[in-house]
Amino acid sequence: MDRPFDAFSALCPSRSVVDDVTDRWPALVLIALLEGPLRFAETARAVSGISDRMLSRTLTTLVGDGLVVRDDRGEQHVEYALTPSGHRIAVALRGVVDAVYDVMPEVLAARAASA
Repeated sequence: MDRPFDAFSALCPSRSVVDDVTDRWPALVLIALLEGPLRFAETARAVSGISDRMLSRTLTTLVGDGLVVRDDRGEQHVEYALTPSGHRIAVALRGVVDAVYDVMPEVLAARAASA
């Protein structure tokens, strides 16, 4: 099947989106938002270990890519939610994380054997 984009090409704009969504923090934020819209602090709690600065940068990137929408409800009440495109990617990333969970016993055994 021919596709108009090729992430394996250095010149393709899809490559930067692949970078944006496969990095640790953006991937975890997208997966966290599968549960529904979250405020900034709720997102920070859902993605343990992310700094406020990194979360802000991550959300800005994901909003800029059209994967997350920022809903400013006033009075310092802002929520972030997945767009349909973001939902599609988040579901795929959730599958990757589930696959990692499934193979963790083998990964831990391999790590122990090579230590």
